[in-house]
Amino acid sequence: MGTEIRPRPGLVVFDVNETLSDMSGLQQTFADLGAPPALAGTWFASLLRDGFALTVTGVNPDFADLAATSLATVLRPLQLDDVDLAVDRVMAAFATLPVHPDVLTGIPALAALEIRLVTLSNGSTGVAEGLLHRNGLTTTFERLLSVQAAPLWKPAGAAYQYALDVCGVAADEAMLVAVHPWDIHGAHHAGLRTAFINRTGATYPTCFARPEVEVTSLLELAEVLGEL
Repeated sequence: MGTEIRPRPGLVVFDVNETLSDMSGLQQTFADLGAPPALAGTWFASLLRDGFALTVTGVNPDFADLAATSLATVLRPLQLDDVDLAVDRVMAAFATLPVHPDVLTGIPALAALEIRLVTLSNGSTGVAEGLLHRNGLTTTFERLLSVQAAPLWKPAGAAYQYALDVCGVAADEAMLVAVHPWDIHGAHHAGLRTAFINRTGATYPTCFARPEVEVTSLLELAEVLGEL
């Protein structure tokens, strides 16, 4: 946890992919297709890389289109029987991911603190909506936001500013919650407060701005913010 924690934020902005959704099951999907399970992580990392590269050049790509294109690129060298079918199966699995177990308890605990909760995803609003609906969490969120309606992907500052403008709050009144150091870094430089969810015990990269709060679960985050 960070050394300085300010008053409780009025708005908590959640990343969606990997922060709320549990993507570990995609490894089995890849294995079922005859692909190495670890390729699931490679694919998602390459998808983010390509999205960030386009963002730097001022392009705001469609997440689903870029995901499918990137997926076909990593699957094609495996000489699968039907790459297009394989892409469809992975994308369908991506759209029906479960949440991490701590999300089921952590989100209601945060909502009980009367903090405004919204999402801000580089993916589509539809994916976030489906994820939360399947787990009975939709009503706990005030808004489900996507960079599709923003100028650029996260971690560009314009993405976070879009969320702040829609919600009508100043940057220092909002806290970005994510499992990605790059997202924490971007939000920090956009003026938001930040909370890093470290479920794996990974070492936080020293090249990125440190989070204000580092916890192992959303329930622990609720406990920390509840003490403010």
